[in-house]
Amino acid sequence: MNVAFIGLGIMGSRMATNLLKHEGITLTVFNRSSEAMVPLRKAGAQAADSARQAVADADMVFTMLSAPEVVEKVAFGDGGFINAMGEGALWINCSTVNPSYTRECAERADDRGLRFLDAPVAGTKMPAETGELTFLLGGESADVEEVRPLLDHMGQKILHVGPVGQGSAFKMLVNALLAQSMLVYSETALLGEKLGFSRDFLMDTLPNLPVTAPFLKGKAELIKEGDYDPQFPLELMLKDLQLLDVTAYEHKQPLFLASLAKSVYGQANNAGRGRDDFAAVFEYLEKLH
Repeated sequence: MNVAFIGLGIMGSRMATNLLKHEGITLTVFNRSSEAMVPLRKAGAQAADSARQAVADADMVFTMLSAPEVVEKVAFGDGGFINAMGEGALWINCSTVNPSYTRECAERADDRGLRFLDAPVAGTKMPAETGELTFLLGGESADVEEVRPLLDHMGQKILHVGPVGQGSAFKMLVNALLAQSMLVYSETALLGEKLGFSRDFLMDTLPNLPVTAPFLKGKAELIKEGDYDPQFPLELMLKDLQLLDVTAYEHKQPLFLASLAKSVYGQANNAGRGRDDFAAVFEYLEKLH
């Protein structure tokens, strides 16, 4: 089986590396910044000169790109890969995009005689590296089963949540909880410090309470160390909150707290924290007076 992987950022590079563990595939990779392809080529992947070249003989094409605008350019723009895919090939889009855009991609793929799955992931850099991501899939059951052996090399859980678009829809819900939980935790811990509790005590105690989201245990350790190396960049969290806002508007569902969270992450981004992990919202709030 010939497989292409397009988009080798923090997540995609690690996912593609894990795909190489599948002995039954030939993997071709492409990234707009060519230096990102070097480690994959050394590990056994073929490096393409363009997205079109990467997909030319591919039975399956994975994309892991940063935003709908990037998917639009790489797939459908000048030199986009969609017209270079063979009829009946399967495009698996792991990028986090809004559900309405996902359905548009699926329709345009179908017009070209292609199959489509939306497969965004829950998890950040370390789960991507260790192959412990959760895939949230929308699409036909037969296509999900066809791609499952490859996903098993990149993730530990595969959730088929409905037809095309529902994977992206569920990812909106996941990131809504993720962004707001980080913000609530930050505000609470900072108040705790003002009340006289040490940071170490709060970071060791609050994450172990039943009212605290489990992922915050890891974030608390990073906050203690002042380590905001991007597992999930704050600027991408802000982008996802914007997509959530668009999705809520399309469905006439007000999101008062999520909109407030978007404003706070936007301010942190404007303050220069966009390339840091989204947990850096803690340090941003700490410095406000």
